[in-house]
Amino acid sequence: MVKSDPRQLPSSAELPCSDDTPVDNEDQNFIPNLLLFLLQYIWANRNDWFFSVDMGVYHTTGVSPLVPIVPDGFLSLGVERRKAGKSRKSYVVWEENNIVPILALEIVSLTPGGEYDKKLDTYAKLGVLYYIIYNPEYWQRDRHQPFEVYRLVDGSYQLQIGEPFWMPEIGLGIGRSQYVSGNIQRQVLYWYDQEGNRYQTPEEVEQQTRQQLELVQQQLERYRQQFGELPEEGKH
Repeated sequence: MVKSDPRQLPSSAELPCSDDTPVDNEDQNFIPNLLLFLLQYIWANRNDWFFSVDMGVYHTTGVSPLVPIVPDGFLSLGVERRKAGKSRKSYVVWEENNIVPILALEIVSLTPGGEYDKKLDTYAKLGVLYYIIYNPEYWQRDRHQPFEVYRLVDGSYQLQIGEPFWMPEIGLGIGRSQYVSGNIQRQVLYWYDQEGNRYQTPEEVEQQTRQQLELVQQQLERYRQQFGELPEEGKH
């Protein structure tokens, strides 16, 4: 990444906070927001990361530092979770010790957005290590796979193999799975651990704990019905 003198660059207060471009499907908001929500749970005790959804990333590797790239989601490590205790309006690389996002996510929509060419080139020039393209609806149109992970190697992106795909520099894997809410089910992206186990949402953990408790209570009730009172060691 080319470094510029920050004294000659605009501050975050002077830069627009969004490109105001509306999304054309709800997954472009839901999926990265779910990933953010899960990170807040997984990394609750860490303050050295920042994940944002649909936020402009201002950098000095494009045609102008006034023109941001706006990923559907991105992750940076080694930065403050809340910059100076406040929310960011945009991510300005030269105000983040020149730390660029380590991961960028794009969700392909009905209107092609240059995910496989223009944006790919921009992220490569910026130095984003992992570039993820999720294309569940239009992958045949675009002649790609529904889920692709690219890793930056010697300045160029190389398509990776495997799902969930483990990213050691981040300490997380990423892949597809089903999200269930009531009677609605949809495919989304989740974080995974090194063994390939999906990180569950707090609601899933709570439900699983409740089911396990109910199972124990049922087993105790069957024991009482068969043997009467519990032995002393079974009482609390």
